[in-house]
Amino acid sequence: MKEVHVAVAVAVVNEAEVLIAKRPDDKHQGGLWEFPGGKVEFGETVTAALVRELDEEVALSTAESNMTELMQIPFEYPDKKVFLDVYWVEVGVNDALLAHGAEGQEVRWVKAHQLADFQFPAANQPILDAIIQRLS
Repeated sequence: MKEVHVAVAVAVVNEAEVLIAKRPDDKHQGGLWEFPGGKVEFGETVTAALVRELDEEVALSTAESNMTELMQIPFEYPDKKVFLDVYWVEVGVNDALLAHGAEGQEVRWVKAHQLADFQFPAANQPILDAIIQRLS
């Protein structure tokens, strides 16, 4: 089974709200919420992938200097293996205001305690736990 390398951003504004996006219904784990990011392309660093993906997916401008490695998560679904490279991304208020679902997906800024109100893929549980611990 092929493993997909995914860069994941926990984009946070004012150490208070986190950006989440809803996966399209026709994609793997469709209809669930996730943290923005995407596949790391051949020869690309994880942070460069995040800069690119955040711009493409949620129109969020950022720089690699705003990123701190949070964790790595290998996870195996019945039909797919993923390797998540997760980074904490500090976002300025003005950039946060401009963020939107650039690919038509629903996006929201939510407080850490609200994350429990959303369904996420199973691989995201360690990320949720880390956010709650850090922002509580």
